[in-house]
Formats: sequence, C-alpha cells, structure tokens
Amino acid sequence: MHLLKKKRLLISLAILLALLFLGRLLLDKKPSQSTLQPLRETLPQEPLIQAYFNQSQASVYTEPYRQQTRFGDDLEQIIIDSIKTANSSVDVAVQELRLPKIAEVLANRHQAGVKVRIILENSYSRPWSFLSENEVAQLSQQERDRYLEAVQLIDINQDGQLSTEEINQRDALVILNNTKIPLIDDTADGSKGSGLMHHKFVIVDGKTVIVTSANFTLSGTHGDLDEPESRGNANNLLKIESSQLARLFTQEFNLMWGDGPGGEPDSLFGTKKPDRRVENITVGNTPVFVQFAPTTRSQTWENSVNGLIAKTLTQAQESIDFALFVFSDQRLVDVMETTVQRSITLQGIIDPGFAYRNYSEMLDMMGVAAVSNCKYEAKNRPWKQPISTVGVPNLSPGDKLHHKFGIVDNQVVISGSQNWTEAANTTNDETLIVIKNSAVAAHFNREFNRLYNTATLGLPGGILAKFKRDIEACQGNIETVSKPPRWSLGYKVNLNTATLEELETLPGVGPKLAQRIIQTRQQQPFTSLEDLQRVSGIGPKMTENLRDKVTW
Repeated sequence: MHLLKKKRLLISLAILLALLFLGRLLLDKKPSQSTLQPLRETLPQEPLIQAYFNQSQASVYTEPYRQQTRFGDDLEQIIIDSIKTANSSVDVAVQELRLPKIAEVLANRHQAGVKVRIILENSYSRPWSFLSENEVAQLSQQERDRYLEAVQLIDINQDGQLSTEEINQRDALVILNNTKIPLIDDTADGSKGSGLMHHKFVIVDGKTVIVTSANFTLSGTHGDLDEPESRGNANNLLKIESSQLARLFTQEFNLMWGDGPGGEPDSLFGTKKPDRRVENITVGNTPVFVQFAPTTRSQTWENSVNGLIAKTLTQAQESIDFALFVFSDQRLVDVMETTVQRSITLQGIIDPGFAYRNYSEMLDMMGVAAVSNCKYEAKNRPWKQPISTVGVPNLSPGDKLHHKFGIVDNQVVISGSQNWTEAANTTNDETLIVIKNSAVAAHFNREFNRLYNTATLGLPGGILAKFKRDIEACQGNIETVSKPPRWSLGYKVNLNTATLEELETLPGVGPKLAQRIIQTRQQQPFTSLEDLQRVSGIGPKMTENLRDKVTW
C-alpha cells in the first residue's frame, strides 16, 4: 500500500513538472506574426523611389518597444537598415530624434569609422534624462506628457528610477553623446534658434536619401507607449537612390552645418540661407523636383516653395487629393479655388487639431469664416462655390494626421517636411519634393483612400453652431488680423524679443497689457514663466494659460 502511494506521488510530480515546463515554453514564445495578416496586397515599388507608410494595411510588423504586432511599415527599421549600409558617411537632419535603436545604429557606424553628422531643432537637442525637476515643472502639459513617456521608455525595468545603465541604453541623445557623434542645432549660427529646423531627411554614402514627414520619435512612428490603440501619427517615408538627389540634400545640410560643433558661428539656418530655386533632376526615368525653404520675402511668392506647390496643383487635369497636418496659406488656397473652377475634383483631409481653426483654409473651401477673439484672418476669402469633399480623418486615440502630401491626377506626388503654411514657407528649414511617377503615386493614393474613406466630411453642425456663437458674442465688433498667431501654429512667442503686435496675438493680451509686458522686460528680462507675474494684470491662471505659447 505504501509503495502504491509513493508511485502515485511520483506520477503527480512528473505531471506537475511537465505542465510547468510547457507553461514556460508558452511564456517564452515570441508573438507570432502569422496571427495578423495584411488586409491589402502589396503594391509594386518603383525600384529607385520606394514609398512607405506607418499605418499601411499591406504590411505587418511587431513593434520593438511595445511588442505589439500591428499593421504598418516599420519606418524606424527602414531608417536603421539604410544607415547600416553606410561605408563612408551618414548625415541626419531631423527636428527630433528620440528613438534609441536609430541612435544605436548611428553610434555603431560612427565607431566603425563612418563620418556621421547630426542636426536637430534646438528645442529637442537636450536629452530627456538631463532635465531637472524644476525644468520639468516648467514644461507645458503637452511637453510634460512627452517627458513622462520618455521616462517610461528609458525605465527598462519599470521601477520608477532611471539608472545610469538604462539611460545609456535608452536615451537616444545620451547614446549619441556617449559616442561623441558631432551634433549641432539651429543655435549654431549664434542665434537663439531659427523659426524651426523642421527637416526630416537622412543621406547615406552620398547616394541614398530618406525624406519623411515623421520625426524620429515613438509618436512619429510606432505610437504612444501608454495608449495601446495608438498607431503613431500618420506619416510617410520615401527612400530614394540617387547620387544627384543626395548631392542637393548634402548642399542643404552643409549650409546648416558650417564648420560643425565648437567652431565659428558660420552655420546658416532659416532666412540666413541663400534663396534657391527649384531643382529639376531625373531619378531613373522619373522627373523629380526639389526645393528647400525658407524663401525670403524679398523673393516673389511664385518662386517660393509654396509657389512650387501651387504650380504643381494648377497642372491638374482631373483631380487633386491632399492629406495635411495644417493648411493656412491663403494664397495657396486661392490658387486651388481657381483650379477647381476648371471642374477639377478636389478631396482633402486635415488633422482635426487644425482643421476648424479660424485660419484653416479648409474653412475657406467650405465657404465659412470663423473668428478668434473677435478677429478675422486678413485676406480671408471663403469660396463662393463651397465644397463638402474636405474634412477630418478618423484617427486612433492620441494620433495625429502628420502627412504633408498632395496627389495630382493620380500621377504626381507632392511631399516632404513642409506644411502648407506661410511660416513653413518663409521661416523654417524645410524640404519639398515633387515626384512625377504613377507607381509612386499609387502608394500615396492608397494611403489617402484609407484615411478618406472613414473621414468626417463637411462642417459638423456643432462646429458651425460654435462659429455662429463666437460671431454673435462680438456684437458686431470684429477686426481683421494680418496672419494667424505664431503660437497657434506651434511656435512660441519670445517674451523678451516679441513686437507689440506679436504679444497682442497671445490669448487675453490686448494693447495695454502687451505694452506693460514690454515695459517689464526693459526693466529686467524674463527668465522663467513665473516672471510673467511681475507684469501688472497677469496672475497665476493667465500664466498657466500661456505656458505652452511663450518662451524667453
């Protein structure tokens, strides 16, 4: 009897061990790519000009940070794979670089003897992990959220503490600093920064060019860490093989680079760069046009980058489709109105965060004018024959429509980093590329249709009702302003250098308060957000409201 019990016990233990072993195997098993299949067939790529989209339904990948398998092209991996091939040089000009795996491959190439150079926007050239508690407290709510997400990414073991080892592995800018990769931002010209160093391009070995609408960030590629449904801001990427095109981008890079870090302030950013006209080259058999912003106001608008957009749109014979983050250039929408009058089909979508603002040209297309603080945009011209084929896309939580592309007659693609705004045209460092190739256009057309098919078109009743209430509240006292306030387009108003007119664009700031701000800064420059409360009439509530709209 005793032997029987012992035998049963041994059998039970054997079964338990087998179950534990099986469970371990299941836990260690990586997510299977086969559980999610592409919804669309893969379109053929033009061999020398390949187009990719981070929300494409024709491909599937597993994200490296959230370990989610999802639809889309892995833009980060495409960039990494291109940099890996570098034998002689890699130049990167991007507004923001926070992806550690891109930093790792740049560090690897640099250590292998490849010449690596990096240019960033000054607002994003400092490692997140270097910020002090006081600096974090000074961040706007949006920037604070981004900081907290960065901490979450860097904190590999999720213990709430950032160790030196974690920082060295996950803070992208620390990885670059540790390997002493030469890096500058747009203060290298001796200024406090240009409008925006808004480029997003990579040049490899003087022959491969990556041009994208995406910043090298989680939100620009994969999605927000704390939002499982986020798929990243809708972005595109072009990978182009052309030494001739690479030469043009290298010229732009060298103007900004000057003699690099630690040298003379000979870098040229923004309007300090010489004006350059559009360049026309051929990649394989494909005509490609490239122009870099900004264009100074001394040049005609027709010769500017937005002028190139207008010229391309006016060549339409059948259709124009566009997917834009923001659209606020009045002259450009006026050109489109004339073009549409030739019975051209026009369809478009704009990011919901900008689509219904008073300066949005989508409102012009709908025949509507909106006010902000009882002010109309100057030269505003609602269309006499409104259209209802424009609207906003349906996006995942936390995501934005970050594209900056147009498609003409399903044959021509307009893309790059340039938003269709006056600021991008006359202030920022930007890229615009026009590609005349139906195979390339087919990829952009598929992305447009994906977004457009579920979009909300026309003006929602609730938005129209709000516009009417805003106008009624003005009681007939409506003024006209010259252009949208810079803060509304993502730029910050510098309290120490802004003109009276620029200060008046801030919410709640009228002529008298703007004058008091100037008088206060003349006595002592502003050095923090809290310094604003030295101005008579500005309290804690207004200070907080201005947090993400001002700098000093």
